[in-house]
Amino acid sequence: MSEPATLSLAQARAALERRELSAAELLQSCRRRIERWQPRLNAFVSTELRFPGTERGALGGIPLAHKDMFYRAGRVSNCGSRIRKGWMAGTTAAVLERLDAAGAADIGTLNMAEFAYGPTGHNEHWGDCCNPWKPEYITGGSSSGSGAAVAARLVFGALGSDTGGSIRVPAAACGVTGLKTTWGRVSRFGAMPLSHSLDTIGPLARSAEDCMLIFAAIAGHDDRDPITSRAPVQVDLGARALRVAVSSAWIERNAHPQVASAVLAAARFFAAREVEAPEFDLLSAHCLTVMQAEASAQHVQWMRERSQDYSSAVRVRLEAGYAIPAAQYLEVLRLRTMWLERFTATTLADADLYLCPAVPVPVPTREETGPRGGTEMPQRLAQVTRLTRWVNYLGVPALVLPCGFDSRGLPIGLQLVGRPFAESTLLAAGHRYQQETDWHERLPEPIVAS
Repeated sequence: MSEPATLSLAQARAALERRELSAAELLQSCRRRIERWQPRLNAFVSTELRFPGTERGALGGIPLAHKDMFYRAGRVSNCGSRIRKGWMAGTTAAVLERLDAAGAADIGTLNMAEFAYGPTGHNEHWGDCCNPWKPEYITGGSSSGSGAAVAARLVFGALGSDTGGSIRVPAAACGVTGLKTTWGRVSRFGAMPLSHSLDTIGPLARSAEDCMLIFAAIAGHDDRDPITSRAPVQVDLGARALRVAVSSAWIERNAHPQVASAVLAAARFFAAREVEAPEFDLLSAHCLTVMQAEASAQHVQWMRERSQDYSSAVRVRLEAGYAIPAAQYLEVLRLRTMWLERFTATTLADADLYLCPAVPVPVPTREETGPRGGTEMPQRLAQVTRLTRWVNYLGVPALVLPCGFDSRGLPIGLQLVGRPFAESTLLAAGHRYQQETDWHERLPEPIVAS
């Protein structure tokens, strides 16, 4: 058998059930890889084993690690910041409680953008997280450590949060599979908030099947998060007739040629039918209005008392939120239902899913998107989240999975967007695609060479 940590979550669970491997062997394999690759990637903040897992349960014995914003009683949660450095939670996040109940092992906390407020993986307090394929390139953010750790096979899966693309951008940049869940599908109790109208929680893993196993464990109503839905959680990867929509002309005009080629090849796989493109840029602007206003309100006390302890990038984003008129914020929220109804009634009128790139440009370098990125840096950042934020504004689910590589050997991400609570349909579509392709099985070359 190959190194146990390079198995998929589903394969590892099957090996445990057949007693071909033990939970201890899986943990040891992950720890060896963490020791080898942490100095290169800076994916982990801590590697303290806080919940050893159990042999029983749907995720029994599977080593996972999570973004450093999910609280566990008695464990430090820094939230990628200087302000909360050393802060210890008194409660445990609902999603961690549910993973504990499913038997998963919690082996550490993962790097992230400061307060989950950045799309690249830069962090001046805890150090940048580096892309396993090429460390000079971004991992994407804000769930940077989650994307890097899964891609490097340091863990079998990880939780992230997604407010404007923070699961999907790292999934695309690191070549893994990431599920942004419907707003209200997964409890946010015990997770650091950024924007209460947009925040969602979901898994990053190697495949749609692996994401399904984690999603099934964490989804469902929780009285401690009033917005969580009581709708039944459906999980089924079985074959079904899928109707997929695409806007090929928009992709050809707006995406980099290598990205467009890979994504449109996936569209042909799904026999996607043509529809008019949604109002990506307008809906993304609406998302940004909500995010900035709510994030600034969330941080108002710290901004008054400790503004010098924020990085300059996050401080500028928070300051921008204070300039948004209340009338504009409320109007954008009021229009949200109308835009969702328009999306389902037009874009998805004759389709189950909408297909587009996750990121319309090749993965940029850390230098290009960092403090020394020059005058073009803001435009590069805008491109990174151009096709993710609109999904958060609508509150619908989306799945990102690898669909190819560019000429530099960096992953290209495909995004599938569904109706509210259609996670099962998204995962089934992703599973079908991954049964016929091997993009998700490829390992970063330095790791193969190790």
